[in-house]
Amino acid sequence: EPRCRQQLRHLQDSAGIAARLPPRLEGRWVSTGCEVRPGPEFLTRSYLFYANRLFKALQFYYWDPSCRDPSYSLVIKGKLRLRQASWITRGATEADYHLHKVGIVFHSQKAMREVASWINQTSGEGCRGFLPPGRSWAPGALYEVLSAKTERDCTAALGFAMHELSLLRVERHFQPLLQPQQSGSRLVEELYLGDIHTDWGERLHYRPTGYQRPLQSALHHVHPCPACGIISRADEHHPPILPARAALPMQLSGSWVSTHCEVRPAVLFLTRYFTFHGNNHTWEGHYYHYSDPLCRQPTFTIYAAGHYSQGIPSSKVRGGTELAFKVTQARVTPMDQVTVVMLNSSQPGSCGLAGSWSAGVEQDITPTNGCLALGIKLPHTEYELFKTEQDTQERSLLYIGERPTDGSSPDSPDKRPTSYQAPLIQCAAASEEFSSYISLKYVGRKDANGIEALKPLPVAFLLFIALLFLRWD
Repeated sequence: EPRCRQQLRHLQDSAGIAARLPPRLEGRWVSTGCEVRPGPEFLTRSYLFYANRLFKALQFYYWDPSCRDPSYSLVIKGKLRLRQASWITRGATEADYHLHKVGIVFHSQKAMREVASWINQTSGEGCRGFLPPGRSWAPGALYEVLSAKTERDCTAALGFAMHELSLLRVERHFQPLLQPQQSGSRLVEELYLGDIHTDWGERLHYRPTGYQRPLQSALHHVHPCPACGIISRADEHHPPILPARAALPMQLSGSWVSTHCEVRPAVLFLTRYFTFHGNNHTWEGHYYHYSDPLCRQPTFTIYAAGHYSQGIPSSKVRGGTELAFKVTQARVTPMDQVTVVMLNSSQPGSCGLAGSWSAGVEQDITPTNGCLALGIKLPHTEYELFKTEQDTQERSLLYIGERPTDGSSPDSPDKRPTSYQAPLIQCAAASEEFSSYISLKYVGRKDANGIEALKPLPVAFLLFIALLFLRWD
């Protein structure tokens, strides 16, 4: 339990994170492991940005969730122009990109056949003869799927778009050296690029408002990172084959907490803290919401509890476990004046006791079947995807399914996620379970009398919060 508190406090202190505006992108940025995109798609990425604004991005796609069996690689060349700071996603920079060409290299006859059939089925006239039928696979051959010169674009069939480059953020922090004989720390730089829409059909025209799992600088990354070197040395003809990892059985029991301030599409900043009781299949979760990308200015906190089903291996996302989560009770604590005003002006009977909300005071919203203003319905079932893993330092990580990008809830089996949110880290084992409620002390500025004053928030945020739909996490 102290470790969980410590981690939450560490997140609130933002752990010495600095974000430059505008960000510096020059150099190579790589995935730190096998990534899962909605679909599911399994991939690793290696992006190189030049000082003259040109870039060359490599995306390596795989048949398997361990990124050991490559299917094809994409080589993407183009130009990027950084624009202004985003007014939608605080802390992010908007950018325009222009693709010059995209090439594909197949790593097997099977991959070539599959992709050729996608392109022939879904593309217009210009792409129909992309690969003549019966053409045999030539290792190392590069086929052009997009060219700005000839105005040919056969990428839609691959669900390919580079809109991730239209929203970016670079964070720097220092990782303490782990070996006892060493003192000091090591610089880590992370590149957050725009999120990929969870609905395949929306992916091609979606403009990101959240981020995917960050890439790290090939020079300044977290150590140890066995995947980083392998990915940064790879090219389209020699895709990275990541080291084999033992599959772990799903171990949910215990307490899990965010590793950093998380961003959701439609711009929610939050940290999460969960406890799962394996003996009776009950769970409780705390969601701490903020108005800023370092999670320093709290807006409201939600406590939710319920029970969950026995997990079954996912047929759709190899390596994942399918669960159903029932939310039966919830409490809300508004942490700033904006949220207090919003909750107090909500329709009577729709969110706790009307007109009785005040900052820092928790209220049970179970009797009103949730809270309409925050988009919470009770009781409520969600169809989830989970997986547990160990990181390179042998710490247990828990991945929970990604929320639907449109803000809806995975409340039917067909809306079950096929990709994951940022991992939570285990902070207490099953034996240390507890149900005490960690409340993050309300932080405000002290006024002249030493009384904590509420920070005023910009009008844009007031408007935004009025339109806010909360996603259950």
